[in-house]
Amino acid sequence: MKYFPHTPDDLREMLAVIGVNSLDELYAEVPQELLHKGDLNLPDAQSEIELRRTLRSLAEQNRPLTAFAGGGAYDHYTPSLIPYITARSEFSTSYTPYQAEISQGTLQYIFEYQTMMADLTGMDISNASMYDGATATAEAMMMCVAAAKKRNRVLISSTFAPNVLRVRDRQGFP
Repeated sequence: MKYFPHTPDDLREMLAVIGVNSLDELYAEVPQELLHKGDLNLPDAQSEIELRRTLRSLAEQNRPLTAFAGGGAYDHYTPSLIPYITARSEFSTSYTPYQAEISQGTLQYIFEYQTMMADLTGMDISNASMYDGATATAEAMMMCVAAAKKRNRVLISSTFAPNVLRVRDRQGFP
């Protein structure tokens, strides 16, 4: 998103809504030794290209770490093509009333994904009709049970994220 600075009137209005009179009052409970004093060490105004170079230089000073957060959080790679595809206008229309800015695009890429997966796997069907992974996983389990005659158990990896397992539990799987 682009940066939209707040005017002094905006700040006063926001502070009034939360019941404080100033930014100093807002941060009153923060210990003084943790507050930055003085000016920020920021460069003069830069063009977009100069700013990108500055930020890249700062980013190169970071020490890469491994994420051990768990719960489905992990380091991942997003191919450079993804922002281009998701920015295409056919994936972002105002056709449907719910989540209007993206829902038609979501329906389109779900259809494309299902078609491609069916083609790649040689399967007759591929289901991808859910907006979130946990609900989609529970739906996939229900489909498996419904398709398997006389069977009502689903094997689940021990690496499943806890939020996925909670959705599964609400569906009553053994």
